[in-house]
Amino acid sequence: MEPLWKLFYLLEPAPVTLILTAVAVTFGSAFRALNYGKEMERNRDLSEASIMLDRSQALMIPVMSSCSLVLMFYLFSSVSQLLTALTAVASVSSLFFCLSPYIAYVRSQFGLADPFVSRCCSKSLTRIQWLLLLACTSVVVAWLVSGHWILNNLLGIAICIAFVSHVRLPNIKICAMLLVCLFVYDIFWVFFSERFFGANVMVSVATQQASNPVHTVANSLSLPGLQLITKKLELPVKIVFPRNLFGGVTPGGNATDFMMLGLGDMAMPAMLLALVLCFDHRKSSNTVSLFDLHSSKGHKYIWYALPGYAIGLVTALSAGVLTHSPQPALLYLVPSTLGPVIVMSWVRKDLDELWEGTLSNINDKSHQIEV
Repeated sequence: MEPLWKLFYLLEPAPVTLILTAVAVTFGSAFRALNYGKEMERNRDLSEASIMLDRSQALMIPVMSSCSLVLMFYLFSSVSQLLTALTAVASVSSLFFCLSPYIAYVRSQFGLADPFVSRCCSKSLTRIQWLLLLACTSVVVAWLVSGHWILNNLLGIAICIAFVSHVRLPNIKICAMLLVCLFVYDIFWVFFSERFFGANVMVSVATQQASNPVHTVANSLSLPGLQLITKKLELPVKIVFPRNLFGGVTPGGNATDFMMLGLGDMAMPAMLLALVLCFDHRKSSNTVSLFDLHSSKGHKYIWYALPGYAIGLVTALSAGVLTHSPQPALLYLVPSTLGPVIVMSWVRKDLDELWEGTLSNINDKSHQIEV
């Protein structure tokens, strides 16, 4: 057990940046999920409808996650290049999804004519959307070549936002079931997996670097500039920050040089935040915007869940500093986010509605949300 003064480490740039980024991404993912649901309702676009998890699907998430962990623990080196290629495709799609609303906003503000040009993956794309797709692809290629941690974080954040927008929870009952199962999942794989597998499975998988298929191809073809392409990549399934944030870290550096937080530690709490944000939105009788969500009018459960997430994350990092060992973040994040929402909804007599209720039509004309 480290002395308490070691907690001052959390005031250094890397931990502070990690905490602020995680909180911003979690809230941004929930807010984007609300807007995306409204876009689909308004446009009646069922081709990109979100997946609403039922009980069996929610229970399968920790089961499938456990199977994936074991497979990657034993076979990661064999499938790492395939995983990198699949991740690159998912990253392009997620980045395109995240940036599309801003492109549409700029286009509408300046009245730009943007006719449909052709189709891609059964979806019609305009000229500007093709340019955006090209830009997103360029970002992913830059990540494949350089392996820079900033690009890794950018793609990881995009994947998190896209996941939370497309995979939804119908009520607190399913949400609580999912989070409690993931609570147990995280504790087992961090604290107890070494007893059964001879090594900490979660830490081993999280710190492994994938082989770069771009380097492999360039090497086999003896292409010039091979030395500029990184051999190993951190997959964007986590956000990472150099412990010496302003000192610089070479791409492909040792994992111990970085602080990291898994996307699941942002995406899973963000699904809860998206659920309560939709509930807050339905309860509000006025227009809701990003800038007036702080209003005391209505039931703003988001302001119990979001500070709870920040507190849980700080607690998890503190425990890691004091024990000098990896910590299952969901051990702290699940009680600190789910607990305040359930307690306050019980006090306000909204628990029954949150517990059993399903998400109603959030595109009601009297409930417009401004981006």
